[in-house]
Amino acid sequence: MPALTTPSTTRPTTSGPAWLRALRPRQWVKNVLVLAPVLPAGPQVDGSTFVGAGVAFVLFCLVSSSVYLVNDARDVESDRAHPRKRYRPIAAGELSVGRAVALAVLLAVVGLGAGFAWEPGLAVVLAVYLVIQLAYCFGMKHEPVIELASVASGFLLRMLAGGTAAGIPLSRWFLLTAAFGSLFMAAGKRYGEARRGELTGEAVRRVVEKYSTSYLRFVWTMAATVVVTTYALWCLEVLSDSPWSVVSIVPFVLAVLRYAVDVDRGAAEEPEEIALHDRVLVGLAGAWVVTMLLAVWA
Repeated sequence: MPALTTPSTTRPTTSGPAWLRALRPRQWVKNVLVLAPVLPAGPQVDGSTFVGAGVAFVLFCLVSSSVYLVNDARDVESDRAHPRKRYRPIAAGELSVGRAVALAVLLAVVGLGAGFAWEPGLAVVLAVYLVIQLAYCFGMKHEPVIELASVASGFLLRMLAGGTAAGIPLSRWFLLTAAFGSLFMAAGKRYGEARRGELTGEAVRRVVEKYSTSYLRFVWTMAATVVVTTYALWCLEVLSDSPWSVVSIVPFVLAVLRYAVDVDRGAAEEPEEIALHDRVLVGLAGAWVVTMLLAVWA
């Protein structure tokens, strides 16, 4: 049976003011997904494209942190009984619930307002993300499958935000690849938590108890199959006539398989941690970026 790395239950060594740590800046790495539509855009890319994607990244950091604050404020009592979450600033009493909610409202208002000022469509994407995630915080997270879709939507909406802010039209194959890639990561997160509960006896959230690991394995296997298929069709039918578009399928598939190794051993509960520490996966991602750039520019 694959080994599972059990998350530490000791106090985190991260430093900084409580309000900043409550924003979960380590999770901002997920917002790099706003750059996903930029790579295949080819000749459409110019300075304003990257500025738009940068704006989407910053605003998604604000709005997603707003959601984290609301979630932690709402779950403060249950977090205090959790071996790891009890060290979060709100649960630990370092940041009051009232101040956390006020900061969440401020971040949401600034994020949506700036998004509307830049591009109304970006504000719409941010608003949809905010509504879905708040619904998740206030009840959807307890409903199997529905909560899985809401988690997956967060990854997908980041990519939509990048394309919208940068003025890049998105093909249907890109959207299908993004959607099922998002489901793959979301199911991997739940599978990781379920595996940790099985092997360590640590309490898991109520909705995870309603899934079996075999069901979650079915979901992420199905999603991985579809994402590889749609990406290959995107390369063959839409991306470009360059042979590099076909070559890019190789590092893409290998990256999916490498990530699946982490999912299978139950270590994909935090995708941002894998992105930061799996050097082989980072190398494959780099190879994919290079082949993608060659496909659209060579």
